[in-house]
Amino acid sequence: MGVSGFWDDQNNANKLAIKLANLEKELEKNNDLNSRLTNIKDILLMADISLLDEVNLELEAIEKEIKELEIKTYLSGKYDDSDCYLEIHPGAGGTESCDWADMLKRMYLRFCEKNNYQAEVIEEQKGEEAGIKSVTILISGDHSYGYFKGEKGVHRLVRISPFDSNSRRHTSFASVTITPVFEGVSETEIKDKDLKIDVFHSSGAGGQSVNTSDSAVRITHLPTKIVVTCQVERSQLKNKERAMAMLQNKLYELELSKHDELVKELRGAADSINFGSQIRNYVLEPYKLVKDCRTSYETSNTDRVLDGDILDFMKAYLKKKEEK
Repeated sequence: MGVSGFWDDQNNANKLAIKLANLEKELEKNNDLNSRLTNIKDILLMADISLLDEVNLELEAIEKEIKELEIKTYLSGKYDDSDCYLEIHPGAGGTESCDWADMLKRMYLRFCEKNNYQAEVIEEQKGEEAGIKSVTILISGDHSYGYFKGEKGVHRLVRISPFDSNSRRHTSFASVTITPVFEGVSETEIKDKDLKIDVFHSSGAGGQSVNTSDSAVRITHLPTKIVVTCQVERSQLKNKERAMAMLQNKLYELELSKHDELVKELRGAADSINFGSQIRNYVLEPYKLVKDCRTSYETSNTDRVLDGDILDFMKAYLKKKEEK
């Protein structure tokens, strides 16, 4: 950060400043634990039995904090400290699945809000009656990809349908894809003749915030058929810039896949969005249970999970993956 011209590139400078802050926070925690353990050692050397209960309570607290730090050791993958794109797509089932995809979107946004992650909806396509047909969210923060990578796959919901006049139980599916934001993708060459660019009205909350101009941008890369959309900015130019950045990221990912199976490991989304392909079940009827099929971690507090309390599921996945 002391190098001349460091702050000329604000985006890169801000990323490194955040990374430094996170490292300093980890170092501070590590030093604090070491200091507390040294204090306990000194107390034990004094052989003061009257302080034994206090020592035990402090050891329990330290053990809990060390277990939290242990998770960090599982985040040593090549892209674990990268930001990530989270995409949600409903499976077959029309309105039911679109509504479930919208519920998942809210769950992840609530998780980010509670755990100090920045989440920005880059693109969203509303369902015809309810819910969403697709959404892309850019997530930034401490080891974003590292924590969210375990969410990739098919998520299955069982509930009494609010759209069924006979109140029957329905099963819905939605797929979640997690892709790291790769560094250096701006070097990927994209030819103008390979692009099809469409503009359209951005969808919004309405009222004073509604955007009546054709500012949203959809870019199709003709050779690969990759489609990216951005509608978060009010300026068509800025939406195009962000869409191009997403396209470069996807093309870089595609280039990696030509050489090895890295992207298959990184994305990990199932080929089909139906029975038997899910990574996690969310059962609201006839009982309440959320269970991860890979780790067997489960909880009956479905309301808290759908309100973003999924950190324990993420930790269980990281621990299980480390044991393999």
